[in-house]
Amino acid sequence: MVFPKPPSESDLFLHSNFASRYATDSLPRWCMPENSMPKEAAYQNIHDELQLDAIPKLNLASFVTTSMEEECNKLIMESINKNYVDMDEYPATTDLHNRCVNMIARLFHAEVGENENAIGAGTVGSSEAIMLAGLAFKKKWQNKRKAEGKPCDKPNLVTGSNVQVCWEKFARYFEVELREVEVREGYYVMDPAKAVELVDENTICVAAILGSTYNGEFEDVKLLNDLLLEKNKQTGWDTPIHVDAASGGFIAPFLYPELEWDFRLPLVKSINVSGHKYGLVYAGIGWVIWRTKDDLPEDLVFHINYLGADQPTFTLNFSKGSSQIIAQYYQLIRLGQEGYRSIMENCRENAMVVKKHLEKSGRFHILSKDNGVPVVAFSLKDRSEFDEYKISEMLRRHGWIVPAYPMPPAAQHINVLRVVIRAEFSRTLAERLVFDIHNVLHELEKEHPHKVINNNNNNIKEEKKGLVDIGVKNTNTALDAHREIIAQESNKRHKIMAA
Repeated sequence: MVFPKPPSESDLFLHSNFASRYATDSLPRWCMPENSMPKEAAYQNIHDELQLDAIPKLNLASFVTTSMEEECNKLIMESINKNYVDMDEYPATTDLHNRCVNMIARLFHAEVGENENAIGAGTVGSSEAIMLAGLAFKKKWQNKRKAEGKPCDKPNLVTGSNVQVCWEKFARYFEVELREVEVREGYYVMDPAKAVELVDENTICVAAILGSTYNGEFEDVKLLNDLLLEKNKQTGWDTPIHVDAASGGFIAPFLYPELEWDFRLPLVKSINVSGHKYGLVYAGIGWVIWRTKDDLPEDLVFHINYLGADQPTFTLNFSKGSSQIIAQYYQLIRLGQEGYRSIMENCRENAMVVKKHLEKSGRFHILSKDNGVPVVAFSLKDRSEFDEYKISEMLRRHGWIVPAYPMPPAAQHINVLRVVIRAEFSRTLAERLVFDIHNVLHELEKEHPHKVINNNNNNIKEEKKGLVDIGVKNTNTALDAHREIIAQESNKRHKIMAA
């Protein structure tokens, strides 16, 4: 029989965890341990294991914010023990939530008076926000059909096939038929005309995306609104629009203020946005905003009073932390429109740096658009010897996480690499990323020298000619050329700063 070894006196008082028995014991995996361990040992062992995770700032697969100011971090820690649902106990926190809703609603041109509260809710992310918006559309459609004495058991929802998986979850969980407009090669977002063709009397809404997950492109919400207005006029229906602005909701108002995509369009009844993406807050906060009070059916709102006061609530969960809501309010007042505008402009500029250097290589097709979410989506022109997945794998050796994935079904023969440019992604990191991409290409070329010589000769000649045209010389290899480009760009910046 094996008896557990009791901790020695030296174990209990030794300052170094690495000199204790906890450095040689495996951490529990399946069952809660019988005995306790010192707090220092618990921390050190967990801390060490987490070192195997990637560096969040170099995770270019994610849209989620990874860095905030120290003052905001302090507010988060000061409020981390507050349960937001206890509104009567934490009235100041509730007020900050309502201020966020009001500010975001007005940013999206909601129909609210000067001192009127907007209709909206904080959520744990855009997935919950979309579920809530979808339920509101379904309930309104059902109520209308029942009032007209018509069947209401076969609702449907029209989206593009490029939607995020949460739309598929909504359709499956809440028994709504999902009608998808297939994207096609060269057109990777929902075609508004084809979307309207799929609309019938059972359509609860058409969902448009302001910032496609695949390539960051904005869908044409204005055209969708105009076409749907015409169809509603012809049929007598009143099919509405929801805008999934998870990524683009904090970008369009600052970079493209004249773009009509929000409540300026009459058929847009609700909008979701992720506070933890370009709202610049850590993971765990999203928002859903309705155009008017009438667009949120009252029978979906619950009123609870067992926490000390009547509290209206419309969420899919109950308990929820307050810290992310407080962090969102901090960012809104700390940065203001000026700050958000400056940050989004920087993101766009750094995205253009990455795009420009990838284009100069002559090896990639750029599938993202200049106007949209600051994302660079690109694919190889020649995949005969290595593909996007191999590039993604090798970039991990340099510390970068750059995802490779296929486009939606009708265009799934196209593989894409995607780089998400976030606020904390600097020009220096952009240049380093490009350098490492070309380093990876050079390594792969060395593995396939005959392919490079025989099949890519024309591409290399074109690339070198283009490099000479912009003043780059001594380009014996593609890697040398791009090293020189980066050096030239760096020298230019130093000269400007010196001037």
